[in-house]
Amino acid sequence: MNTTGRKVIISCAVTGATHVPSMSEYLPLTPSDIRTQAIEAAEAGAAIIHLHARDPQDGRPTPSPEIFRQFVPEIAEATDAVINITTGGSTRMTLAERLAYPLLAQPEMCSLNMGSMNFSIHPVAAKIQSWRYGWEKDYVEGMEDMIFRNTFKDIKHIMLELGGKGTRFEFECYDLGHLYNLAHFVDEGLVKPPFFIQSVFGILGGMGADPENMTVMRSTADRLFGRDNYHFSVLGAGRHQMSLVTMSAIMGGNVRVGLEDSVYIAKGVKAESNAQQVRKIRRILEELSFEIATPDEVRAMLGLKGRHEVTP
Repeated sequence: MNTTGRKVIISCAVTGATHVPSMSEYLPLTPSDIRTQAIEAAEAGAAIIHLHARDPQDGRPTPSPEIFRQFVPEIAEATDAVINITTGGSTRMTLAERLAYPLLAQPEMCSLNMGSMNFSIHPVAAKIQSWRYGWEKDYVEGMEDMIFRNTFKDIKHIMLELGGKGTRFEFECYDLGHLYNLAHFVDEGLVKPPFFIQSVFGILGGMGADPENMTVMRSTADRLFGRDNYHFSVLGAGRHQMSLVTMSAIMGGNVRVGLEDSVYIAKGVKAESNAQQVRKIRRILEELSFEIATPDEVRAMLGLKGRHEVTP
């Protein structure tokens, strides 16, 4: 997109399905915690709020529509942020489970992983001395032998089912080939610009957090789609979060932060909330003379259907 006078989109991924409770006491687990942290992040400047659900009893990821309903409508009522619901869920969920709530809610946005992949944080298990809940250790160690599945047929199904209801996508690209997968679906006529491309760096199984990889992703997206047809955004996992998303803004892109992506605010210091990360990146961006996009500006930039078209 033309960068003249542009504004930067801040997305916030509030809890995710990868980090486990033992990794941070600040990770929101209950509907109340997720709701509170999401609202605070929106108030801090996040225009897009990306949401997963967790079982309030032990914090494990869940696709349950009943649990989603305990916080999503209240977030929508309390903020004007764009609500972005995961279709990725976790590696333990079936496609039907992952789509259970999105198909009911028909949100303005959903995340969409652009391919099957090894996706793991299993080396983290060796660093955790005490586990808060019994399910966590097997969950983290088990990632070594798990594949996140999103076949071409799965992706097509999601595009048809949700795209047919006016939902647009955060295309999560963990590798260069994922851009080519998106280009395939563009050629098939299943998605149309403007595309919101979330490049993911630093996840084991995907691209490493090397700045050079960002340049390759950006130039490849330019070649495949044309810069005027997409918005580039970056997610940096773990310790790479702030440096990589800042680089994204400098390269004409957008940023994503949140406890789904990193449980830290600085080296060795845990973030106490999602809003703390949003405030930090907003301060960095504003000190670099970038303006922050509002939710309604994001709706216009991404061609979203608007809040009035979303099922309560």
